[in-house]
Amino acid sequence: MKDSGSVKIELLTEDHQARTSEKRHPTRSPRDAASLILMDRSTSVPRALLGKRGKAHAFMPDLYVFPGGRRDPGDNRTPLAQPLRDEVASKLMQRTRSRFQSHAARGLAVAAAREMQEEAHLSLTPPDFTDGLCPDVSHFRYLARAITPPGQSRRYDTRFFACFCDELGLDPSAIQDSDELHDLTWLPIDAHDTHPLPRITRVILTDLAQALEEDPSLPFGRTVPFYYFRNGRFVRELI
Repeated sequence: MKDSGSVKIELLTEDHQARTSEKRHPTRSPRDAASLILMDRSTSVPRALLGKRGKAHAFMPDLYVFPGGRRDPGDNRTPLAQPLRDEVASKLMQRTRSRFQSHAARGLAVAAAREMQEEAHLSLTPPDFTDGLCPDVSHFRYLARAITPPGQSRRYDTRFFACFCDELGLDPSAIQDSDELHDLTWLPIDAHDTHPLPRITRVILTDLAQALEEDPSLPFGRTVPFYYFRNGRFVRELI
């Protein structure tokens, strides 16, 4: 019997082959990006926030994704109300190039918080901080990492963070659609077939469900699955 990791790799490889069978784009270097999987655990099955990308998007149009986007240069300089946990910051530095410094790692967390605010109108800046974006990222877990394979219209090296609404005092009903994401939805993490999702999103939701089954607190220092493309197929490495 194949283990779950092997099945995930086969699904990702098949999906990539289907996407690139008709048109391949020139190989581009992946850009650093971050997504935040925000969870509501007030129900029997935890729910994750996803929204639908518009038809005009060049990357993953008409699919439901986690709020997120590329890391901007200003994200590295944005102040934090509370920093990442040491074990999370340390894990983010693993399997990176020498030019990737600690300020870039914290910038990824800022990018995830900023995109959540821009795409779902949920602010991670505490109420007593009134001077712009100053997020509390102390509850972020580093859940997964995935690099878009060659041949796609866009390529990202995405770090997926996860945290719970109640840890940040967020009201799940306060979400609002944006120009980037519409039909924002709290999707049960085991309900993969109810909405059109990218294959990698399904895989990471499966990883999340398994992690929560092992420990509902989702420990900060847990092992991180890293998905990338090598020699014609996806690889799943643990870091």
